[in-house]
Amino acid sequence: MLRVVLAEDAVLLRAGLAELLDRGGHQVVAAVGDATELARAVDEHRPDIVLTDVRMPPGYRDEGLRAALALRSRYQRLPVLVLSQYVATAYATQLLGGGRDGGGLGYLLKDRVGEVAEFMDSLRRVADGQTVVDPEVVRVLLAQRTASRPLSRLTPREREVLAVMAEGRNNQSIARRLHITEASVVKHAGNIFMKLDLDPAEGNRRVLAVLAHLRAEDD
Repeated sequence: MLRVVLAEDAVLLRAGLAELLDRGGHQVVAAVGDATELARAVDEHRPDIVLTDVRMPPGYRDEGLRAALALRSRYQRLPVLVLSQYVATAYATQLLGGGRDGGGLGYLLKDRVGEVAEFMDSLRRVADGQTVVDPEVVRVLLAQRTASRPLSRLTPREREVLAVMAEGRNNQSIARRLHITEASVVKHAGNIFMKLDLDPAEGNRRVLAVLAHLRAEDD
């Protein structure tokens, strides 16, 4: 059972998420509607994970994200799963680029909540310290950068492996998704790290390394 602080300004969605989490065997210790209440709830309850929207009152811009970043600064290993209505890659890279100090991080589109089993799996993986990125966000990130070096060095299959890898999947899951062998995944992953000048020894932090590299392409 996970102890969850939930932040969502839409009352019906907040209630629906709370019920979904309860049915999944988790405990919503606080369900709030703005970023200020989110910070207070985390200080009071010290939850296992924070589930928050990006846009919240009063400005309905990035208050939820900024609150999540502030909480990560205060509680460095606090797992945070952010929900967004749209593919906002700047928000995704801003959040996930701050994950070097450990603790699970996730960025999902709200449509993903409709896939209940997948959503609950993502919640558990973030709570376990992993990184989860919505597949659509990954596709947009890669599409924006495939013409740039060094991503232009990757083959089409390597880009497919990278996209699934960035969702936080292990080699077995990547192999199932792409209908290839695990040995092929290992080979492609090695080529990806070599071409992107990344260290394969990063292990579970490899997703953060990939996202940090993608973010650096904007500089």
